[in-house]
Amino acid sequence: MALDETTENLARSAAQGDHRALGELLRRIEPDVLRHCERLLPYRQDAEEAAQDTLLAVARNIGRFEGRAKFSTWLHIVTANCARTTYRSLKRRSSEQAEELPEQRPDPRRVSVIAGSRLDLLDAMEALEAEKPDLAQALVLRDICQLDYAEVAEQLRIPLGTAKSRIHQARKYVQTALGEAYG
Repeated sequence: MALDETTENLARSAAQGDHRALGELLRRIEPDVLRHCERLLPYRQDAEEAAQDTLLAVARNIGRFEGRAKFSTWLHIVTANCARTTYRSLKRRSSEQAEELPEQRPDPRRVSVIAGSRLDLLDAMEALEAEKPDLAQALVLRDICQLDYAEVAEQLRIPLGTAKSRIHQARKYVQTALGEAYG
């Protein structure tokens, strides 16, 4: 999500309380946020829900944006967190409904490989976050937000070598969680 300088300036103004700048900022970032959510979630409706949650989170928390890093970096993190929260919520609702209904397995002929692999990856990320949140945070910044290693280290306020190590460990964890089908 590379944003232009005008968007970065709008974010700084919005963070200082300019409501007009916030409205324009939300309008400008909405398509990028939706595209990013669509890459993370397998179904468009879920991605739209996550995108709306992201825009709401930006509106509510823009005052916390300090401008030390780029707004696009901050937005990546908010978007990834909202997409993962949406996924967890959908998964929880699904398991609650499953208790009321007889067990049904999705028909592999009707579920795309891409959708299935995204769900598997989200499950693996959820397990990683539960067991080793510091590793999950680094992996999200690098592989989902697509920040370079130096930006990950800067965002997490850790040395570059530590960032690389956490990302490596997180990738190994996720690869093990996904199993041989993805190796």
